[in-house]
Amino acid sequence: MTQLQTTHPEPAFGDDVVLLTVPADGGYLGVLRTATAGLAARLHFALDEIEDLRIAVDEACAMLLAIATRGAELECRFAVTDDALTVEVTVSTVRGARLPSESSFAWKVLTALTTSASAEATGRHATIRLLTRRTEL
Repeated sequence: MTQLQTTHPEPAFGDDVVLLTVPADGGYLGVLRTATAGLAARLHFALDEIEDLRIAVDEACAMLLAIATRGAELECRFAVTDDALTVEVTVSTVRGARLPSESSFAWKVLTALTTSASAEATGRHATIRLLTRRTEL
């Protein structure tokens, strides 16, 4: 079980929350990348921040696809606040599934491209959370 401890603010009343579910298949990751880019653009993220977040979401999903059960779905929850976008992706996992360790290259990518990244694998589900705050201009 891999768990990175990071506190993510829960969306407050009035925050926008978007839920998107797609088959746990690499062919559908473009849908999640596009949704990520659209929501980040809505927050007026810089183009390089949007691209970093798209790459981070892609990497997080790739980690989850590697441990997903056959026929699983990726459940993606986007929480939009005034200055941040939190992306939480969950999938049902095979028995004994483990996420990459905190020292893995995949986690280095996630933490370099986002403000914070965390994960948890409990029972038959794994979740990766990415928080990206807009840099001030």
